[in-house]
Amino acid sequence: MVHFPEEVLEHVFGFMNSHRDRNNLCLVCKNWYRVERLSRKSVFIGNCYSISPERVIERFPRLKSLTLKGKPHFVDFNFVPYGWGGFVYPWIDALVKSEIELKELRLKRMVVTDECLQLLSSSFVNFESLILVRCEGFTTDGLAAIAANCRFLKDLDLRESKVDDHRGHWLSCFPDCCTSLVTLKFACLKGSVNLEALERLVARSPNLTSLRLNGAVPLEALKKILIHAPQLVDLGTGSFVHDPYSEAFAGLTNIISKCKSITEISGFFNVLPFCLSAIYPICLNLTCLNLCRATGIPSNCLIKLVSRCAKLQCLWVMDWIGDIGLEAVASTCKDLQELRVYASFDIIGNDFVGVSEKGLFAISIGCRKLHLLLYTCKQMTNAVLIAVAKNCPNFICFRLCILDPREPDPTTMQPFDEGFGAIVQSCRHLKRLTLSGQLTDQVFLYIGVHCEQLEVLSVAFAGESSDGMTYVLNGCQKLRKFDIRDSPFGNSALLMDVERYETMQSLLMSSCNVSIGACKILAKKMPSLNVEIINENQQANSSADDEERVKRMYLYRSLVGKRKDAPEYVITL
Repeated sequence: MVHFPEEVLEHVFGFMNSHRDRNNLCLVCKNWYRVERLSRKSVFIGNCYSISPERVIERFPRLKSLTLKGKPHFVDFNFVPYGWGGFVYPWIDALVKSEIELKELRLKRMVVTDECLQLLSSSFVNFESLILVRCEGFTTDGLAAIAANCRFLKDLDLRESKVDDHRGHWLSCFPDCCTSLVTLKFACLKGSVNLEALERLVARSPNLTSLRLNGAVPLEALKKILIHAPQLVDLGTGSFVHDPYSEAFAGLTNIISKCKSITEISGFFNVLPFCLSAIYPICLNLTCLNLCRATGIPSNCLIKLVSRCAKLQCLWVMDWIGDIGLEAVASTCKDLQELRVYASFDIIGNDFVGVSEKGLFAISIGCRKLHLLLYTCKQMTNAVLIAVAKNCPNFICFRLCILDPREPDPTTMQPFDEGFGAIVQSCRHLKRLTLSGQLTDQVFLYIGVHCEQLEVLSVAFAGESSDGMTYVLNGCQKLRKFDIRDSPFGNSALLMDVERYETMQSLLMSSCNVSIGACKILAKKMPSLNVEIINENQQANSSADDEERVKRMYLYRSLVGKRKDAPEYVITL
């Protein structure tokens, strides 16, 4: 194939959708490199500081779709202080100046300003898709610019972003000629919504399949919207409060029953339990149910809802579901593949309302197809983890968060080494793992030996010495991200094999036994890495004593050296 005409190669490359596959193809020879360079239209950058926008544009001059990630993912746990960075403006400015015909932009954990959105909307006349996941820094004025200027917009997704509402009428800025919307998600907005403009926009968008409303959209407005959009597949409701005995509510139930194409549903802001009966007619079609915003629903009402969702494959819920609720899920949802149980910290009387090892055990018995789990619980046992490993060996992602992360097995008072050891030995395709509970170095030995496919590992309050970290780095050859918090890993493990970090995307060590001197040694040995020392409580001091322990260190690969926008509390070595 090396000697095939470039037209044939370009056609073949068109079937390669994986970024990794295309990266490997371009290494075959110079001809393949050139064809891949000119034919790639979609680019993924996992760290906006790993490369410059100019270099990306030079490499891929026909770029149409760009995915960028800014702040590291541990920002979700307040490990990254405000103002750390992740600004998207330099990227948009470079794209505009290069005259790239950008159509799609996906950003995650980045700082996006109204100026960015205005420049984006006025510069790319054929722009179609804007997805902002957990981004911040912009207002509804910026959204108004996108709505007004992007005449061919298909996707606007503001998932979990922080948006200041300066003007509640941004939806009215969509011109009457805009009929191309496929996705519209603004559940994260806190402000009011122009309901008439929203209804008109939905009515003239025949291809709209995904719509997620915010809490300012009442049930009465949802009824009118669904009349115009029976083709919806993904629905995020607004406020779900109404008189269940009224004629209007009965009409809503009738309309929802006609929306046979809905398979994903979320929202339920300010929900009244009895109002959940409105979605009963479509429960049998649901494959994805997100109840994370629906607080205060009694367990019996939830069980009535879940018992009607026999085809459910994905369930997101707060821990108020309780073990009884999870038992209902296990008995009904035999095809469940993804379960996320988040902590709500609701207190009723003196008892914490949550889930425990009993709920997870029931899920492992009833949902054998489960491959993604995020489980926040009051307590866990090794026996249940071993049972889960036996019953559900197909895990790709296993994230267990015990509310007291240092607690041992409450029945045997032993650490969780054997329980997690069973998970990593049985689940041979595990790519993401989060550990919790009392753990020794033994569990890291298990991980290093058995987790051949592991890419992301998160650890807190675990281990006994630097040996644990060494076991992981030596054994997990595909590891990309390693996050460590409040663990006794130190300089010896950090500096044992510094070349290993060339194959990783990032390493975070927070409140560990790492010194400033060790960080300086690492930075000197590996100039291709950025080693950041972060201390948000005071201005970072590069001349501090080398023996001083680092509060937080963030290490990542970069082809462009030290970043220029680091705040005062960050020192990049």
